Amino acid sequence: MEIDYQAIGTRIRRLRKAQGLTQQTLAELSDQEPSNISHIERGATKLSLPTLVSIANALGVTADQLLCDSIAASGTVYRQELMALLDDCSHWELRLITETIRTLREGLRQVPPQR
Repeated sequence: MEIDYQAIGTRIRRLRKAQGLTQQTLAELSDQEPSNISHIERGATKLSLPTLVSIANALGVTADQLLCDSIAASGTVYRQELMALLDDCSHWELRLITETIRTLREGLRQVPPQR
């Protein structure tokens, strides 16, 4: 499996925005240039391991959370994300989401997996 730099950038952007951070602030916290954060978030540059670690530390997340789209054995990260998304759902929302997931899963299992 290849490294999906676009997905890593998207996750970094999502986490940064969820914490109310600007690119400038994340750059300062991770000892990066703001333009580098912008390039990373757009998937326009390959980030080094030290850069990945500094950004993960600045965001208070694990490297798995940033790399899960590029690592085959990262089901735990997706399960944690799902649980976090469901935390504040109402009974009605949980019911609807459950039915949607059930239908989606059944449909996906009828299609050969994409690699």
